[in-house]
Amino acid sequence: MTGETGDPSGFRRAAALRSRLESTFADELALLGSTRFLAAASGGEPAATALLDAAAESEHAARETFAGWAADAADSDARAAFEAVVEQEAEHRSRVAAELDGWTPDGGPPGPMHAYLRGRETTIERAAGGMVGRPLVSLQTHARLVDFFERRETASAPGRAELFSGLRAETEGTLENGLELLATRCETDADWEAAELVAEYTVRLAHDDTADALRSLGVDVESGETG
Repeated sequence: MTGETGDPSGFRRAAALRSRLESTFADELALLGSTRFLAAASGGEPAATALLDAAAESEHAARETFAGWAADAADSDARAAFEAVVEQEAEHRSRVAAELDGWTPDGGPPGPMHAYLRGRETTIERAAGGMVGRPLVSLQTHARLVDFFERRETASAPGRAELFSGLRAETEGTLENGLELLATRCETDADWEAAELVAEYTVRLAHDDTADALRSLGVDVESGETG
């Protein structure tokens, strides 16, 4: 992706970073991949239209975040990586929006996670937050959406589970590219520590936003139920 071979130890550290994040934040990621996420995204009882709308908004927010980064990235390889995500997220948005009737973005401010991401200034922070932490979140939420639509496949609305399965596979590619970018850009322990802190906080913000939405619905977030 970056066009550079890189130090093999950097790729090992990148793989270890992913494993550590998935282990350390297993509970947070489990909530994001649970049926309770569906309630939070729908604002109540899970409903196809509300979930599709939330998904389209999420793809749109990601597209806007990466467009901003691509516009001011001094690192040409990082800029190319961000531009690729802009194109991917725009396509994701279009594919989800096609399932809705005349969907347009709500035009409001970004949620906590994207507000945080848009404040990141270095290539390492942006790759860690936008291309590692955020995809780890999306892999969970997409998996739950696949399950939801598999259970509700109808002749009048076919292919929605397949849609989110495709989005999930492409998001895994973004995560791999993000880890590769970190492997070729993190040169010191301080770089890796900065990357880990940003990725961790990104996951935590996504979890906390979902947890707050659930609490507003009267759902017990601490119940430990993640099915």
